[in-house]
Amino acid sequence: MDDQTDFHRVADALIGNARDLDADLAWLTRVLQARLAAYFAEPSRSPPLPARNLPPPALAAGHSPYADYVRRHDLAAEERLLALLALTPHLRPQLLDGLWTRNESTQRGFTEFGGLQAQAHGGFLPTGETAAFLLGGDDLAARFTAMRMLASGERLARLDLVHLSPVASGEPALGGALLASRRLLGLVTQGVEGEPEFGPDFPARRVTTSLEWKDLVLPQSTLDQLDEIRVWLQHGPTLLRDWGMQQRLRPNYTSLFCGPPGVGKTLCACLLGKFCGERPVYKIDLSMVVSKYIGETEKNLARVFDQAEHRGWILFFDEADALYSARTRGAGADDAHARYGNQQVSFLLQRIEEFSGVVILASNLRHNIDDAFLRRFHSVVQFPMPRAPERLRMWREAFPARTQLEARLDLVRIAERHELTGGTIVNVARHASLRALARGDTMILAEDVERGIQREMVKEGRAI
Repeated sequence: MDDQTDFHRVADALIGNARDLDADLAWLTRVLQARLAAYFAEPSRSPPLPARNLPPPALAAGHSPYADYVRRHDLAAEERLLALLALTPHLRPQLLDGLWTRNESTQRGFTEFGGLQAQAHGGFLPTGETAAFLLGGDDLAARFTAMRMLASGERLARLDLVHLSPVASGEPALGGALLASRRLLGLVTQGVEGEPEFGPDFPARRVTTSLEWKDLVLPQSTLDQLDEIRVWLQHGPTLLRDWGMQQRLRPNYTSLFCGPPGVGKTLCACLLGKFCGERPVYKIDLSMVVSKYIGETEKNLARVFDQAEHRGWILFFDEADALYSARTRGAGADDAHARYGNQQVSFLLQRIEEFSGVVILASNLRHNIDDAFLRRFHSVVQFPMPRAPERLRMWREAFPARTQLEARLDLVRIAERHELTGGTIVNVARHASLRALARGDTMILAEDVERGIQREMVKEGRAI
């Protein structure tokens, strides 16, 4: 019954989207036709109706996800028009076929119309040039408007509706393809906002967990510090708005998680999001960002921050040591890569301070971060190596419920003898469980556990 209800809910949403988008696509067609008619009009004839005199359809009566989104964000006519232009190749590609018109003087397409030919898609792919033409023909002020609207950091980018694909160095930015975001495509075609795709253009990946708070094995002091972040997530808006502290406090919370790999830093970030209004948690690997994405880093990180701000995400930056090393490496150096690393760090720190949300940075070692850097954080949460009693609890909870432990498998001795993190213990349990499955039984053997421990210690470069 629940599945049927959900199916009908989605079907109704898509029917509503189709109805409202039919009206909006018809409006886009009228605007495009008016723009083309004005462009090709003979001077001796009376000019056609200006495109600016064609207002968008009213969506007040619509209750589709698309109409709700347009109203909620109060999209201007120009913003709505560019979103529709980016959607058209996905929804009704034939509407743009008229832009393939050949210029008889040059025997190729009109430069003003822009457009690209895709590899698999046979239709016209709009570019920033197409957007500029749609907004104002060859009017230079309209072109400037299009350039501003499609720039990184502007409203269309912050809302994650459309963006321009990158172009080669030195080429006009409006030559890039006008792309509808996964968020917009999901909203329109599935009734729910889509998630951004991880990659160079969006260096953040959503992380989740199926575990609960009760599964955490941490010292009480660490749990208390985590609770401070939870309280901020739940009550920070009330403190700022209702209690009038917005003039004295920044609308964000930044925390540094310190501890070796495998002690639960990422897990805790996921749990904070899970139990504070199901906030998505997005993880950015700073070692990858700082080292690889030179030239586009600021723009790509800006996309992450813009979306996080509008969608209530928690941002989790892993390998924060890479940030600090990039900053110190370039001090007094002439190396261009080092100087650019400093620029990246400065940009990221500025965006963190301006971000209205929760940002968590993770570092393996606290002493890698200097005091000036630490003062930027509201809290520094220590994740120590688990002690023997904590390791024993982890070992007892690590194996599947349907398995049995061999009588000579002494978990107390193993917990006392081997200083391992929770992540390492889970890896050993997986190894031993797979060996049991390979044998065709459910018995966890002591020798498989010991062999798994040896494998993990070798992997970590530790003496056995």
